[in-house]
Amino acid sequence: MNALLLSAWFGHLQILQILVNSGAKIHCENKDGLTLLHCAAQKGHVPVLAFIMEDLEDVPLDHADKLGRTAFHRAAEHGQLDALDFLVGSGCDHSVKDKEGNTALHLAAGRGHLAVLQRLVDIRLDLEEQNVEGLTALNAAAEGVHPDCVQLLLEAGSCVNALTQKKQSCLHYAVLGGSEDMARTLIHSGGHTNMADHQGLFPLHLAVKHNFPALVQLLLDAGSDLDATDNRQQTPLHLAAEHARQDIAEMLLIAGVNLNLRDKQGKTALAVAARSNHVSLVDMIIKADRLYTWEKDHPLRKDPKDPYGKNLTFKQDHRQERQQFHSVLWRLASRDLRPHEWKKLAYCWEFTEAHVHAIEQQWTGTKSYQEHGHRMLLIWLHGVATAGENPGKALFEGLVAIGRRNLAESIRKKANADLGAPSRCTAM
Repeated sequence: MNALLLSAWFGHLQILQILVNSGAKIHCENKDGLTLLHCAAQKGHVPVLAFIMEDLEDVPLDHADKLGRTAFHRAAEHGQLDALDFLVGSGCDHSVKDKEGNTALHLAAGRGHLAVLQRLVDIRLDLEEQNVEGLTALNAAAEGVHPDCVQLLLEAGSCVNALTQKKQSCLHYAVLGGSEDMARTLIHSGGHTNMADHQGLFPLHLAVKHNFPALVQLLLDAGSDLDATDNRQQTPLHLAAEHARQDIAEMLLIAGVNLNLRDKQGKTALAVAARSNHVSLVDMIIKADRLYTWEKDHPLRKDPKDPYGKNLTFKQDHRQERQQFHSVLWRLASRDLRPHEWKKLAYCWEFTEAHVHAIEQQWTGTKSYQEHGHRMLLIWLHGVATAGENPGKALFEGLVAIGRRNLAESIRKKANADLGAPSRCTAM
């Protein structure tokens, strides 16, 4: 930056005039190709712009810097509305693009300059013009997480579902940026929630991957495809299992995903969670799988107005009223059941081979079977409680079925003694 460029940059009109009158070369540039006009426009110095355009000779209005940007681009990029108005009044080229294919509309939208963006819309710049990456101004505003600019462009008529070269829509960018408000705006404007990018990732995949629970719920409410698969054939639940997104996994499970879908490696979401040793997620998926099966077998027990229950959860139950029975199950798993009897009970209660295998993948030592059995019993209890069955009775019948009647009787007597009366045991 020489003295002449610095005087334009800082708006020192008198110094600029002195330098010009002293013979300074007015067609100078800095190493980035910025001219006097670029400097004054970027910093918003209208009097300097007026002097350059009115008093200096042969100053090209649309001269581009090394990025291919004119003074008009620079004013838009840096939110200089007055400078922009001056350049428009001087007859600059509105539609010129820089080397990345950006118009002034792209630059203003991407930086979130609302007033400048409104003026550019008013002078009717092409809203659907795409840069070399295929981004429209609306895509640029969404990528920059500028909800007010997104709203302005939508109201001006921008296409909400325009795709970039990477097949990303504005909704993809909203989710990547974690902007729930912007995602809601886009959805209400007709944005497709089931549009994938070049990796086959849908907005729901991105919300799961980047751990935005509020956006996940918003996309679920908007009708996103729960079972959409990316280029790895992974569903959103696969990603939740892979990245240990427990809260998000529960949202997906409550919404009713297909648990039989397999990725390119042939693994279900349950197998992915087990491979990653995400124990809580494994247990949640098994609970959901058992609930889905129960609901198919008992269609009349399902409330169509509230199909999955307002209070349904697949997380571990820590309610006080369950603690006593939990203690019974822990004693059973850690002291009473022989190493392979937890599996017998599991198969008796219709756990699948996949369920048992997923539980077994957690290895904590030679007595891992105790933890395996305890987890299986808690998963079983979730299903019994959700179905509204009597857990004490069901446990008794299960132990009898595997040939442990004496143990069943012993546990029932112990439970009765702990509760104070036999009648209360049957109410467990």
